[in-house]
Formats: sequence, C-alpha cells, structure tokens
Amino acid sequence: MTSPSTERRDAGFTILEVLVALALVAVVIVAIGSVMASNVRGVRAFERHVALMQATRTALAEAIPPRDQLRGGTSSGQTDGYRWTLDVSPLGGDWMVANADVAWVPELVRVRVRWSGGATSDIRTVRLMKRPRE
Repeated sequence: MTSPSTERRDAGFTILEVLVALALVAVVIVAIGSVMASNVRGVRAFERHVALMQATRTALAEAIPPRDQLRGGTSSGQTDGYRWTLDVSPLGGDWMVANADVAWVPELVRVRVRWSGGATSDIRTVRLMKRPRE
C-alpha cells in the first residue's frame, strides 16, 4: 500500500486560504454579535414599555374612585417611581336634559403616567358620574 504524496502543490490549504476563511468567520461573528445587541436593546425597550403599562394599570385602579364618588377636576400622585395625573372633565356637549330624571352623565377620564426616563402613557376612558343637583 502506498501513502498519498505530500509533495503535491494542491495537497493542503495555503496560508492565504486559511486567512480568508478566518476573516470570513470573524465577519460572521461580528454580524451575529450585532444582531444579538440589537435584540437585547429591543427586549429592554419592551420591558420598559410593559412596566409603564403596568404602572398605568395600577394608576387606573388606584386613582379612579368608584363612579359614585368620582368628582371632576385634576389629581395626581406617584406609584412605584411613576408619576400619574388624573383629569376628569365633561365629555363635550350638554348632556343635561331639562326636566329629565337622569341620575348619571358621561365624563371624560384621562390618566397620564410618566416614567422618570421620560416615557409617557396617556389613557382616556369615559365614566358615568352622578348628575349634579340643580
């Protein structure tokens, strides 16, 4: 049995081929690292958004009293490092009907939550309030 000849010119890789392969591997690794960093930034932004929405939900639960106790005006507070503002105002138009036996009128309730990093959430809803006595 004869062993393969090691003196042929095409018997292995040249140093140039090895360097090109290493450069290609390095470029692929850098590209993968860039994609991973981008994903990490996206996940962090998503986590901040989820935390802001959770703080908004908490503010909605804590700031808005039951509808029979809801009053017009502005109030504010702080929850878990988030500042919230509650505005209750008339929902446009005149909802008062003369000589009508209507106990409730719609009011616009706006809750704004601001995070110390600058992100804000602005939620608007309509609630029924007791009609003021005439």
